[in-house]
Amino acid sequence: MTASEKELLEIEKGFWTLGEAYFKAHADKECLVAFPDMTMAMSNADLAATARNPNRWRDLSIDLKGMVEPGSDVVMLSYEAHATREGGEPYAALVSSGYVHRADGWKLMFHGQTPLTVDHGKKKR
Repeated sequence: MTASEKELLEIEKGFWTLGEAYFKAHADKECLVAFPDMTMAMSNADLAATARNPNRWRDLSIDLKGMVEPGSDVVMLSYEAHATREGGEPYAALVSSGYVHRADGWKLMFHGQTPLTVDHGKKKR
């Protein structure tokens, strides 16, 4: 199954902008997450519970940096994200996500973020 860049980026945007039901529908049964303050394998239900507030991000922009498909049912993508938190604080990160293709579509099985320093809307590394 060849992955569609557009389809995967649309799924990815939903993880930023939609809530718990979206996570349940688009995450695999288990997902490895890697954030500076949390790295673990999470069940679908536990991951979905992190998105109970669907309005936590706005003004999302995604700049795809790369996408590889090492197998017919696995895709990894990396991008730079810029968004505004619910309270108005800017946020930027280098993000990587991995998807596996199941009978009912692409499912998130890995997600990691490395925050970038944001200074008045400009990024610094």
